[in-house]
Amino acid sequence: MNAQLVLTMGQEALWMMLMVSAPVLGAVLVVGLIVSLFQAVTQINEATLAFVPKLIAAMIVFALAGPWMLGMLVEYIRRTIEAIPAAVM
Repeated sequence: MNAQLVLTMGQEALWMMLMVSAPVLGAVLVVGLIVSLFQAVTQINEATLAFVPKLIAAMIVFALAGPWMLGMLVEYIRRTIEAIPAAVM
């Protein structure tokens, strides 16, 4: 196993992590921004008002994009495991 292979595998792992986490993080970011604007306008500073909508948005995104996310991870793990014999030699 040479350094180039290790760097490539690490780069692929980071890219996969970014691809899989982006939908959830994006949705939670947008919902958090909307809730923060609402709290600033109405001056309601309730902690659950900031947490619950983010949790609901994350659950909705997981329900909608979950199969795609799982498929991407399974494909990545399959490719990684299949590359083990070539990496050892």
